[in-house]
Amino acid sequence: MNDITGFFSSVLVTLITLLPIINPVSTAILLLGISEHLTKKDLNRQIIMACIYMIGILVVFLLAGHFIMIFFGISIPGIRIAGGMVIGFLGFRMLFPSEAMITPTEKKEAIKKSNISFSPLAMPSMAGPGAIATVITISSSIDGRHGYAKVFAFTGVIIAIVITAVISWLVLRSAGFVSRILGVNGVDSLSRIMGFLLICIGIQFAIIGVQDLISDSGYWQ
Repeated sequence: MNDITGFFSSVLVTLITLLPIINPVSTAILLLGISEHLTKKDLNRQIIMACIYMIGILVVFLLAGHFIMIFFGISIPGIRIAGGMVIGFLGFRMLFPSEAMITPTEKKEAIKKSNISFSPLAMPSMAGPGAIATVITISSSIDGRHGYAKVFAFTGVIIAIVITAVISWLVLRSAGFVSRILGVNGVDSLSRIMGFLLICIGIQFAIIGVQDLISDSGYWQ
């Protein structure tokens, strides 16, 4: 029963955390500005590939999170605090935007590309530093579990990543409709709301990391 509860908890927590960071609505607006040269068929294929790339990138970092921590000598409290800081920083940027998502030079380069699925759609727009830091942080929180509990938790996170990709695919496919319905002000308001949620999530990650650090007697010795 606890394993099943952990599974659904992993799915829910990952969805709540990843969706605001990936922010498919903002990516949809970006897509409208760099896809004028693509046919509808090519555009749909690019969107599908971008979502597949996003899944691949995040799952690799999720599964490799433990080895990354060992290789660089990073502790679990350290990765949680750092991950919380990155997520919180991204939240502040969304709540108080001061610059474009991509620079004019990057946008001009993207328009010239025939393949925009990996860059800039999958990375850095969807599977960017914030999303990668998030899955590594989630990986560190799961790593202490054992047996089926660990398997269920990792499976739940992977399913949540796939669900996030499906939601992103739906939003990107309807980019023009979303833009017309929300408008510039609507997209900006939604981005700010998601930014506030990210700040709360990032601070919570950091608080848990600090609590782990304080309670780790071996670290202080």
